[in-house]
Amino acid sequence: MFDSRHIRTFHEVVTAGSYSAAARVLGYTQPAITQQMKALERAVGTPLFTRVGRRMQLTEAGESLARHSEAILGSLSAAQQQMKAYARLRTGRVRLCGFPSANATLVPEALSGLAKDQPGIKVELLDGEPPDSLQRLLRGDCDITLAFTYPGLHEEIPEEVAEVRLMEDQLTVLLPNGHPLARRRAVQLADLAEERWIAGCPRCRANLLHECAELGFVPDIVFATDDNLVVQSLVAQGLGVAMMPALVLPSLSLSRVCGRVLEPAARRHISAYAYRDHLRIPANAVVLDELRRVAANRVGC
Repeated sequence: MFDSRHIRTFHEVVTAGSYSAAARVLGYTQPAITQQMKALERAVGTPLFTRVGRRMQLTEAGESLARHSEAILGSLSAAQQQMKAYARLRTGRVRLCGFPSANATLVPEALSGLAKDQPGIKVELLDGEPPDSLQRLLRGDCDITLAFTYPGLHEEIPEEVAEVRLMEDQLTVLLPNGHPLARRRAVQLADLAEERWIAGCPRCRANLLHECAELGFVPDIVFATDDNLVVQSLVAQGLGVAMMPALVLPSLSLSRVCGRVLEPAARRHISAYAYRDHLRIPANAVVLDELRRVAANRVGC
């Protein structure tokens, strides 16, 4: 294994033409140069220099290493600059996995802030509903994942994974504009016991079933989809009502549907997850900070 200091010294010896000249340029003593070149020759396993009279001459191996040394030092310099850029947050790649409603709301705003303040940080956006999004983190498919949970849902999170709480998201009921309850500011879930329902992703559907069971009824689920635009269209056509997080509402076209908060209030918890060791990576930390900032401005949704 080559020592980069020895390669740098070797390059200077070749450029300057002698040990003594290289010592003057580098600020070393000549014996120090001699010792470094002997160590380099031991590392490569063959002599790099021979003496012809008072002149020093490269061996065939020395000539070969001389051709490579400039490229080696150039690569080392580029690597050092790249590492400094990572440490100073000028560059970096972060793989972010989010669920659809977060990817349509929180994430674009966060990416906009990053583009202005940290243009060297590139975010690769992935899509996944929990718990699959958490599994993608555990498999190493992403660096940060966003997920939501409902009260009473126990999430098994490995000790090496950190949870960063972002916000609580108010749950609403999506109704067609002509619905009798659309005139109210808030609705009670029990008032919708006889309605047909459009259910969301498996985790949202499980929460709907749980909330309704607490009130003593089983919702009549006629359609299920994790596409919020499809849910909106089905509700707009009068095919059912839906439980919808308030975070989603601004991204919907509400000309034919309306969202009404539930009474008593129901919320889901939104968090970011990352391996604890990865929190020390500057680019990851910056992305998490930006997500926290955006989420804080939306508290009370």
